[in-house]
Amino acid sequence: MEHESFEDASIAALLNEKFVSIKVDREERPDIDQVYMNAVQVMTGRGGWPMSVFLDHQRQPFFAGTYWPPKQKFGMPGFSQILESLSEAWVNRRDEVLSHSGQITAALQQLADGTEENSDSDTTGETPEDDLVLTACERLLEVLDPQWGGFGSAPKFPHATDLSLLLRMGQTTDNEAMVAAAELTLDRMAAGGIRDHIGGGFSRYSVDGQWLVPHFEKMLYDNALLAEVYVRAFQVTGHKRHAEVARETLDYVCRELIDSAGGFHCSEDADSEGVEGKYYVWNPEEVEQVLGTESARDFCTVYDISEKGNFEGKSIPNLPQSLSDWAEELSVDEGELSAVLAGQREQLRTARDNRVHPGRDDKVVTSWNALMIKSLSVAGAVLDQPAYLTVAETAAEFLLNQMTRDDGRLLHAFRGGKAHLDAFVDDYAYTIEAFVGLFEATGRARWIGRAIKLADCMIAHFEDRESGGFFYTADDAESLIARNKDWHDGSLVSGNASAANGLLKLSQLCERDDFRDIAHRTLIAGAAVMRTQAGACAALLTVVDDYHHGNQQLVLAVSGNEELMRIRPSLFAAYRPHAAISWVIGQTPDSGPVVALNRACTAVGGEPTLYRCENFSCEQPLRSDELENWLADDQSS
Repeated sequence: MEHESFEDASIAALLNEKFVSIKVDREERPDIDQVYMNAVQVMTGRGGWPMSVFLDHQRQPFFAGTYWPPKQKFGMPGFSQILESLSEAWVNRRDEVLSHSGQITAALQQLADGTEENSDSDTTGETPEDDLVLTACERLLEVLDPQWGGFGSAPKFPHATDLSLLLRMGQTTDNEAMVAAAELTLDRMAAGGIRDHIGGGFSRYSVDGQWLVPHFEKMLYDNALLAEVYVRAFQVTGHKRHAEVARETLDYVCRELIDSAGGFHCSEDADSEGVEGKYYVWNPEEVEQVLGTESARDFCTVYDISEKGNFEGKSIPNLPQSLSDWAEELSVDEGELSAVLAGQREQLRTARDNRVHPGRDDKVVTSWNALMIKSLSVAGAVLDQPAYLTVAETAAEFLLNQMTRDDGRLLHAFRGGKAHLDAFVDDYAYTIEAFVGLFEATGRARWIGRAIKLADCMIAHFEDRESGGFFYTADDAESLIARNKDWHDGSLVSGNASAANGLLKLSQLCERDDFRDIAHRTLIAGAAVMRTQAGACAALLTVVDDYHHGNQQLVLAVSGNEELMRIRPSLFAAYRPHAAISWVIGQTPDSGPVVALNRACTAVGGEPTLYRCENFSCEQPLRSDELENWLADDQSS
């Protein structure tokens, strides 16, 4: 619509004459986007972007929709017709319009908690039952595409939170079907065109059901969430291909999206030179110019690059079959083939770098940065990549130095050296989780200290003390027509799920019963959402699982950072979703005052010592051969 309508002189004149037009950046103001997206869904039965909402003088919506062509087409009214009709109604039937806007606003206020049912939920009851989580997983298996993975039909989105839930529950309940469903989807996405095989990273979604043709836009949050899921899949299955996808994804982000100030940019556009996907597609001649005739022939065969093409006369690189199958077909060693292809992909990436790049949204958003910090922390520890931890800590320092006000409260967005806009609940919640992840990976207690301060601030300004849960906006934020609570996962993790998860983790590490109590109230407040819309809140369901089972605590006491780095890959080789991990570094660690779990834990005899605890009650510590045997047995299981 931007090109078709908003740049059309006649439509622009109509807008200027009869309306006050306001364009909202939904990344800078997700609070506004949430409220009026609900209005679109109430009025049309579906949501989506572009989103146009028409408001009265009190900012109450009376008409809304997504895409309209500039002129009537395909049975749809033209945007100019919409404008003329609304102007006529406003002038001649204003009472009717205002009555309608009042009714819509009342419905939005009723929906603000997440569902109509939730507004009447009994917040004095019990936490949602454990069976609800497994039921939701079974439902995911029912809607799984058994051939191509993913859930539902085209267009297909990655649904990272659903995949995370399946891996978690498959691991903890020994349910092979859940792990297989997640792995099928991850493998199909990794083989498809939604993954950038040349430069790394994932596009937002696939327009088809086979993950071949993406909407080529790359978002920071998608790549953060997916990289972590692939790392978790590697932990669960031991399959190195998942680790490789995670590495390539994070390498892309570290190469292309880091701001000079230390944070991460939001996204890269889908188009360059006005053509969607132009930067990413190839034909055999272009490959041959880079690799030479013989190498290009084999590369094009493996990656489905042909004269006919698979996308508008050109080819999106993808893998129609696995590398192991190609190795067998080409009669070469799989490891050798993989290494050769990796070198060739790098040659093509370097050549592609000379093309006109897609545009970039160089805003830095706190919540999205926190997701990437957490992902880098997990990958750095599991994959033994200290460089990822260095990037994660640099970005975390950026959040502390550039995105934190003098009073300790967070800001939401940064661009061109300046931070602005007060933060939302997901900014706080994701950052808390990121700092906890950094502590678990590095043992640096300062990150737990900062997470506690943010948690106290989040509770003070966002918690609903009467009904439980967290509002999306702070108690002193600009007043909108409704104050939403965010329960549902979309492309991102719901704010309430992240907040509750972070508080539970901190309660495990720091013995803060008040944090656990507030997480408990949040789950009770979200019970109706989970019972009626379980398919839309996988992240919240993982918190339910944690609440019932997340009482495991592991503390490793080591003499120094070198020993920590040596033993860390073994500790993180296994996926332990129910465990909080802590470190005691040195004989006089500074972590005790902050991390209550560490107070009685020392490196016995100066040797690495593992304490296995539940609810702050620890078994006999393990060291020397006992520790090494435990780590080896835990990895093999």
